[in-house]
Amino acid sequence: MLQIQNLFKIYDGGVQALYDVSFDIPKGQFLAVIGLSGSGKSTLLRCINRLVEPTSGKILWDDMDITAASQEELRRIRRRIGMVFQHFNLVHRSSVLTNVLAGRQGYVNPAWSLINRFPKEDLQKAHAQLERVGIGDKFRHRADELSGGQQQRVGIARAMMQEPELILADEPVASLDPVLAHSIMQHLEKINQDLGVTVICSLHFLDLVHRYADRVVALNEGRLVYDGLPQDIDDARFKEIYGKEAERVG
Repeated sequence: MLQIQNLFKIYDGGVQALYDVSFDIPKGQFLAVIGLSGSGKSTLLRCINRLVEPTSGKILWDDMDITAASQEELRRIRRRIGMVFQHFNLVHRSSVLTNVLAGRQGYVNPAWSLINRFPKEDLQKAHAQLERVGIGDKFRHRADELSGGQQQRVGIARAMMQEPELILADEPVASLDPVLAHSIMQHLEKINQDLGVTVICSLHFLDLVHRYADRVVALNEGRLVYDGLPQDIDDARFKEIYGKEAERVG
């Protein structure tokens, strides 16, 4: 169980990104986080693994207080949390295999990881994860030789190298066309359903939310304005989430 309790985030300059956000996420759930750009979605996800430090509030994971964790404790916590980024966050000049192996850096001697020396078992895992996402034959290619959809698959394979219990996917399909978006979402769905990995995924498009999410929370100007089933977002809720001028598509 992941518990978000009275979470606030105020950036320098007084920008209020999150305002008193609270909700619980059961293990194994596929949760979508929706809202306009600037609503606080990315801040929320990054507070969970403390890539962004909350201003106040608590984040508890299996009764462990992430917000109070020391740097050493946080390092252990982050091993269990995979992250998938909107812009892939790959080392473009490195090979696909090297990028995937970066997911094991929290588990090996730091000196070894700096010179790309990994145990044989990790190499086997990296190849297996690339096969999982359908690009096993691309392991020698430079990351920047791949298409956007292929690069995001590398990002998923890298996250899975951590053997995560939780994946934070921060707008993972925002840079992709609709066909590729569904392909990436299907990989996340399969990881969630087959392995029981909890997935928290920020998304813009309601069609993806309806297709893949068990549950949705919505933010508007940093405030939680909806927590429920995707199919229960009626016109009134839609306007509350996206604004009175917003129009549904389709």
